[in-house]
Amino acid sequence: MALVPQVIGAVRGAAARSIMQLPRPVLTRLAGAPVVVAGRTLDPEMQLLLKLQHLEGPAAESVSISRGRRIIVSSSRLAGGNPPIGAVTDRTIDGPGGPLRLRFYTPRGLSRRSPALLFFHGGGWIYGDLESHDATCRFLAEEAQVRVVAVDYRLAPEAPFPAAVDDAMAAWAWIAEHAQGLGIDPTRIAVGGDSAGGNLAAVVAQQAVAAGGPTPAFQLLIYPATDFAERAPSRDTYAEGFFLTRAFMDLAEENYLVGGEDRSDPRLSPLHGDVTGVAPAYVVTAGFDPLIDEGDAYAEKLRAAGVPVEHVTEDGLIHGFINMVSMGRTAPRAARRAAAALQRGLS
Repeated sequence: MALVPQVIGAVRGAAARSIMQLPRPVLTRLAGAPVVVAGRTLDPEMQLLLKLQHLEGPAAESVSISRGRRIIVSSSRLAGGNPPIGAVTDRTIDGPGGPLRLRFYTPRGLSRRSPALLFFHGGGWIYGDLESHDATCRFLAEEAQVRVVAVDYRLAPEAPFPAAVDDAMAAWAWIAEHAQGLGIDPTRIAVGGDSAGGNLAAVVAQQAVAAGGPTPAFQLLIYPATDFAERAPSRDTYAEGFFLTRAFMDLAEENYLVGGEDRSDPRLSPLHGDVTGVAPAYVVTAGFDPLIDEGDAYAEKLRAAGVPVEHVTEDGLIHGFINMVSMGRTAPRAARRAAAALQRGLS
């Protein structure tokens, strides 16, 4: 009986993936009248997925955090599938708060020393783990032909700020120190992540420069959260109906912060940090995402500081598209563009 939920989930995922492969005109009809906000049109695949989302049950932010974590993993598996990968291995290192789990992804056919991506998952610092972004890491590793190392950093409310930052920095230091023994070129290690993970990646890039130690060679910032100090207009424009909601963001903030923090602390808000000398970056934002304004602002801050940056807005997509690597056509194409940028950045 324990396998029944997994079987049901697999059937739902397969059905949804089949629907998303229907011809574009059929998908457009199923999606309904176009959704246009601020001059952008929501991609019909995203519009249909948002409709299907309501059939999956309650939103993660509407239930207990422990149940919400299970929902996030389940929905990520449905959207991500199980992309092929050469090898996946787990190991544990000593972290600031105890054992810190890492997951290593090696693409098929890769036996030589290679570049690597140190990846931090999204989830508002309260959700997400090695399982929620397993498909994403598999996809990025294979598409970019780099090793990917995913970090299972501590989550709030059990471990509020700065626990996630401390774990992220510890993982970076460990990978940088042990790169050669792991088959990784120590001069070609990127940091990256989505949403809260994009925040952590940007923080690591800044803090590594400030510490004067090894620094990342590239940043892959996928709709990063960059500013706790000021509320950007897009947080209100897209606050409802586009997957990432105001309730989700409020819950994340309430649990990640315990009160009294300086919200402009660069470890919280990299938009307020010093980006002089940080690694070149690929910053990708989604057109229908509450975080689009602060992602745009961070890309502009990098550019103004003379940091090479490629900034791409996936106009018709929503927050979370990087988890949809096996769903439809538009999200996987956007994910491939991100993987190609990573490959170029580490070439």
